[in-house]
Amino acid sequence: MADTKYETHSHDVIVIGAGGAGLRAAIEASAMGVSVGLVCKSLLGKAHTVMAEGGVAAALGNVEPKDNWKVHFRDTMKGGRYLNQWRMAQLHAMEAPDRVNELEEWGALFDRTKDGRILQRNFGGHKYPRLAHVGDRTGLEMIRTLQQHGIHLGITVYMECTITRLLGDKDRVCGAFGYWREHGKFVMFESKAIVLATGGIGRAFKINSNSWECTGDGQGLAYLLGAELLDSEFMQFHPTGMVWPPSVRGTLITEGVRGEGGTLRNKDGKRIMFDYIPKLYANETADSEEEADRWLKESTSGVTSKAKRTPDLLPRDIVARAIHSEVKAGRGSPHGGVFLDIHSRRTPEDIKKKLPAMYHQFIQLGDVDITKEPMEVGPTAHYTMGGIRVDPDTQETRVKGLFAAGECAGGMHGSNRLGGNSLSDLLVFGRIAGLHAAKFAKATGAKSVDAAQVETYAKEALEPFNREEGTNPFAIHEDLMNVMQTHVGIMRNEEDLTKGLKELERLKEAASRVKISGNRHYNTGWHECIDLRNMLIVSEAMAKSALARKESRGGHARDDYPEMIDSFAKVNHVCREGGNGMELEAVPLPDVPEEIKKVLEEDK
Repeated sequence: MADTKYETHSHDVIVIGAGGAGLRAAIEASAMGVSVGLVCKSLLGKAHTVMAEGGVAAALGNVEPKDNWKVHFRDTMKGGRYLNQWRMAQLHAMEAPDRVNELEEWGALFDRTKDGRILQRNFGGHKYPRLAHVGDRTGLEMIRTLQQHGIHLGITVYMECTITRLLGDKDRVCGAFGYWREHGKFVMFESKAIVLATGGIGRAFKINSNSWECTGDGQGLAYLLGAELLDSEFMQFHPTGMVWPPSVRGTLITEGVRGEGGTLRNKDGKRIMFDYIPKLYANETADSEEEADRWLKESTSGVTSKAKRTPDLLPRDIVARAIHSEVKAGRGSPHGGVFLDIHSRRTPEDIKKKLPAMYHQFIQLGDVDITKEPMEVGPTAHYTMGGIRVDPDTQETRVKGLFAAGECAGGMHGSNRLGGNSLSDLLVFGRIAGLHAAKFAKATGAKSVDAAQVETYAKEALEPFNREEGTNPFAIHEDLMNVMQTHVGIMRNEEDLTKGLKELERLKEAASRVKISGNRHYNTGWHECIDLRNMLIVSEAMAKSALARKESRGGHARDDYPEMIDSFAKVNHVCREGGNGMELEAVPLPDVPEEIKKVLEEDK
């Protein structure tokens, strides 16, 4: 144990983040017989995973026997416009069924088919009904199950702890340093390996579906230690967030509403998605209401439908931009969205049974009864496909002993994530990260913590208290959200991105002068300072990568380059810290082996 004056805990593996990926990593590492510490910023059970609603994607084949990992793999690669790290997409598709069945063995309660198997529903971009679900509260059930299983394994949980820095250097991680949010006292964690599972970055945007924890913590911590950020330009704007009332703008409306038959309509009552079917999906998407309705009826009743799928379930990037276009053309709803109609498609009893959370959400937050009237919806910043660059087979970063899993890791989803792939991503790569972190810890001796480095980070964390004057971190965060929403939002161009980068430089300078008052007990201003640093890192990476990608692909759309360009089809953008700030490099996408190419071409 290091000789420091701070509270210190030692474990073989430290997992930072207690959502689905973090819990699954901690469970796997503990099962390997190593000592595991689980550190979370919030209370256990409050992770953002609980807000995932529609289901977990896995080719179980319970509703459509034709489904298998190859079809799921093809759907995932196609949805990501083939910019995915193919090996991650392959592992995900192959292992997802085992991870879902494992959850069931651990006590997860899924909705059922008539013969008692796990029921699966339709979702955007998936060829077959593939999402195992618990009504529209699947993420909550996943967290409940993982926690219930994990608490019996001897995992030590450290709640309401903010990690401000990782310890070590760009060659090897050896611990983490932070403080207890309750009283502000510092705490140090020594470990042989660390798994980052801190989630997304949605709080960098004004309109977002994310909870308060989603401030890019893992991405910022990894970047500052020497890891790389991959494909940061690809931000997913979910098509259906609430748009009214303003106090809940951006709150997620599950894709499950459309999976159960919901349709998107403009102010004139016209179904909008038939006008926005891209060539990539034209051969498999219905071009008439009659065919779309026949597909829905047959596919949800277990019949292999010969009709083409409804365009309301095209991938999220396509649907989000369609809604944006309708609003821009003056055909939107009264509050700047479009209408999502489920009440004319399903009985009140069906809606309350299949979508209970959505029913209560609109009654309580919007005074809207979705069994009688349509919802108003619009795009909301939801998920980052980019993240920490990892090895597909181990989830290790280029820093030895540092692993990442879940939304904070990049590569699996390419330029656009299919709905439901996030929850199976958490399970598959959480397990892989935990497994290999434990293997690394078993095979490696501990590296001693540098006490001088710890003192430097302690001083750094306290600087905002010691300034006589400075800027307000909450004001900078508000400014940041507006800058990202305006200049790095759902539609981008060179002028906006260039201005956005200049604004981010201004905000970085302001953030270096933040001043907070009061003491360290329950100091929300202090929490905001740490979050702000991480959000500025991921925001700069996103804007720089978006400026460099002179095309539109998946979650990255530019109105000055509206088409996909071949020269960018096999290019990933990597950001790392350099001598003069953030550096960006275009790196070639790993080659796809011949046997995998054959899998991708099987359905053609």
